[in-house]
Amino acid sequence: MKILILGAGVTGSSVAGALANEANDIVVIDRKPELLSALKERLDIATVIGNAAHPSVLEQAGVRNMDIVIAVTDRDETNMLACQIIKTLYSKPKTIARVRAIDFLKHPELFDPNGLDIDIVISPEQIVMEAIHNLIKFPGVLHISAFADGLVRLFSIKAVKEGFVTGKKISALKEKLANGKIRVVAIFRQGQAINVNGEAMVMEGDEVFFVSPRHKIRKVLTELHTLEAPVKSIMIAGGGHVGKRLAMALENNHQVKVIEFNPARVRKIANELENTTVLQGDCADETLLVDELISKTDLFCAITNNDGANIIAAALAKKLGVKKTICLLNHSSYVKLLAGSEIDVVVLPNQETLGSILKHVRKGDVARVSSLCGGSAEAIEAIAHKDSKGLSVVGQRVDEIKLPSGVVLGALIRNKEVIPIHHNTVFEENDHIVMFALDKKLVKNIESYFHRI
Repeated sequence: MKILILGAGVTGSSVAGALANEANDIVVIDRKPELLSALKERLDIATVIGNAAHPSVLEQAGVRNMDIVIAVTDRDETNMLACQIIKTLYSKPKTIARVRAIDFLKHPELFDPNGLDIDIVISPEQIVMEAIHNLIKFPGVLHISAFADGLVRLFSIKAVKEGFVTGKKISALKEKLANGKIRVVAIFRQGQAINVNGEAMVMEGDEVFFVSPRHKIRKVLTELHTLEAPVKSIMIAGGGHVGKRLAMALENNHQVKVIEFNPARVRKIANELENTTVLQGDCADETLLVDELISKTDLFCAITNNDGANIIAAALAKKLGVKKTICLLNHSSYVKLLAGSEIDVVVLPNQETLGSILKHVRKGDVARVSSLCGGSAEAIEAIAHKDSKGLSVVGQRVDEIKLPSGVVLGALIRNKEVIPIHHNTVFEENDHIVMFALDKKLVKNIESYFHRI
């Protein structure tokens, strides 16, 4: 596939890295030559220096021959204008634009068929906020994402010392989970995938992924003794786009405090938040945290735009007695710095955003993609269709499908109902099938079975 990426910042680089390793032809446009040089050193891609909204620059990048254009520069206006220009001058490329400002997003008519001609609009801040909000809704999970319009959830837990899952075989957990609707789909040990079969044993420190109907999650977490007490009081470090959205989503049902360093930003969000206490100060100021009763707070969310500040603030809050911490990191390599730390959960914005882009890049009829484990694995929701070439899953039993061992079936949704998966289950037209690929290189095997009609 030929893909043009506008913007070589953190998001653009992460998308380029994910797609360049999958035999796609990638071209990246950016105004900063140093960013493009850094990308070219580690990826087999082409680059063009210039303004991504200028037709001459787009022409130089070969926009006429592109299949998809992904506009993720640091300016919403550039992203929207570039997509509009492409649609006006050229007909072929599908366009995806990142739009962050709430001022644009609260006017959905801008992106209607009669508005700006953009195929897909994504909002990373909204995606990240929802990811953190879900972690708060289901205390005890490390990751959670939704499939099949929310009917099915993929979630992971950490196997702790003397925990219920620790030291048990998958076969023993299956007996506990019952009826085929709740499945263990992956185990990651020190970042490496472990083959999931009945004899696989969960060890301390493992991250174990489950797929479950939405209404069963709390029951599963309770039975596995991993459901934590509900979160009531929350302190948010960072009043940027994500912090403000998160406070807005939480303030009516939780006790929320936001710490923001910029006085002007403090005044702005204080006027927009109705039931949130907004404090001006340094989120790594020990005196401030103690004065605001951090030791009696349930959750501390370090979500500023500075990874170093987030790590320090989250670690300090934990030392001062907060029950749980969530730390946002834009650079996935920084996760290694947290080994042995007491920080509980890490959220990677680029990984969360990547899934919303990949579902439009994947071949076949793909409804949802979740990028996991630093981008090394993927969960995919694909829709089954008949295929004249005989590669479709429609009409075949589960045990007849020749998927590689690293692809695990997670859930089957038929007519908006979760169906138990057994070896003799037969797939039907329009079934939604959630699968976990332990290695993203296996995705092409999944794609071959789910071509659009």
